[in-house]
Amino acid sequence: MLKRIVSFLFTLLFVSLAGSFIFDMSIVVAQMAVKTPVQEPMEQRWALALHGGAGYVSPNMPEERKKRYMAALDSALAIGVDILDQGGSSLDAVEQTVRFLEDNPLFNAGRGAVFTSEGKNELDAAIMDGLQMNAGAATGLTTVKHPISLARIIMEESRHILFAGDGAEQFADQTTVERVESEYFRVPARYEAWKRANESQGYFESSPNNGWKMGTVGCVAVDKTGRLVAGTSTGGMTNKMYGRVGDVPIIGSGTYADDQVAVSATGWGERIMLNVSAHRLASHMRYTGASLNESMYYLVYELLNEGEAGFIAVDRGGNISMETNTGSMFRASQSEGGEKTIAIWK
Repeated sequence: MLKRIVSFLFTLLFVSLAGSFIFDMSIVVAQMAVKTPVQEPMEQRWALALHGGAGYVSPNMPEERKKRYMAALDSALAIGVDILDQGGSSLDAVEQTVRFLEDNPLFNAGRGAVFTSEGKNELDAAIMDGLQMNAGAATGLTTVKHPISLARIIMEESRHILFAGDGAEQFADQTTVERVESEYFRVPARYEAWKRANESQGYFESSPNNGWKMGTVGCVAVDKTGRLVAGTSTGGMTNKMYGRVGDVPIIGSGTYADDQVAVSATGWGERIMLNVSAHRLASHMRYTGASLNESMYYLVYELLNEGEAGFIAVDRGGNISMETNTGSMFRASQSEGGEKTIAIWK
């Protein structure tokens, strides 16, 4: 009888110890399963690229005019680079760079906007934040000095993405964006170009270089946190028909950013829209595993036709790509630790 009691107690003790051991081991295994190894933070470098329009520009451009363009591109680049280098956000860098280009009558945006068939200036702009996957855009503006800033306000403060025409102007009335009289946009050189287009009954439309279709300014950037932003602004197409909307305010066509890449387009808006071009580049990167440059070449030289468009893009790693199939594109770029690029022709 005593032997049975001792045997029972021994068995009970063994089961208790075994159960405790199994319980303790299950905790260890669970902890090992959820434990995340400490990773060193990846070094993130900033990068910025901008464009002032693509199209055909004669290499025989007068030297004085060429210097003006190069100086304007250099000044615009310096604005964005300074913000990023000091740890500022890509959102601020893109907005401020585009604002500078909107103020310069050399470019078809803001102050330098071309004229519609009705002899008016109508402005479009868009901005997209890849971190938030949010965007803001406006089309048909006539009194907003900096359309890119209104686009940012639409993105950050409204429930919507795109406002058009009178509705965009009414929304602007509720903001603090700077307003001007429509005459502010009436740059003599643009007005004369519009008159020539009418006198020759579509001279620009018959031009083999498609110069009448081209224009637009844009900027893309990634900051030290890896945030990607794209912004684009334009005065549209010379002699465009009433109510025409181009690619710029159409998110995914002329302007796009996500967690991998930011893209801004310039060129023939209809062709850019039909190919949903900016998003097409981003999708090619995401779904094929191609690099930024490989995706850019696919878009510009395989998907689109010669003479249709140009693009700038930056990716999460701070790589930059700028390509056009139009022969020339006003452009500039710089990345942290990299050399500055300012160019017009291929």
